[in-house]
Amino acid sequence: MSKGTVPVDALIVVGSGEGAHYFRNIGTNLDIKLKDEGALKPGDLADQGPSGKQPPDMSAKESMEMTFSKILASDLYDKAHKGSYKDVVLALDPETLGEVRPLLHKEVLSKVSMELPKTLVNHPVTDIERSLSAAVN
Repeated sequence: MSKGTVPVDALIVVGSGEGAHYFRNIGTNLDIKLKDEGALKPGDLADQGPSGKQPPDMSAKESMEMTFSKILASDLYDKAHKGSYKDVVLALDPETLGEVRPLLHKEVLSKVSMELPKTLVNHPVTDIERSLSAAVN
């Protein structure tokens, strides 16, 4: 689902398996303007562990990325449950998006207005706005 909408006040999640940054759309669906809402850092992932059993051939990096996906899904659920957003856009690298999607609670899934499988981490905000606009149009 890359075509979709970026409603006013939507929570935009830009991330990878190593971290995520939250933005808020203070523009419109046709003129996206992002406001920084802070970052979700992985912290000490050794205490968290990935969801499910870890395959024996999984690298430490893969394990950390899966664990972060679990943390991100949990944080999005907490925010949804508190009413922090009505709409959410997931702009995650393709691998992370694939890991996060099955972990999302149905309450979060019902609020997803667009998924953008693209690596936008560490890009300037103007590039992120441009990528989101291109996906909408």
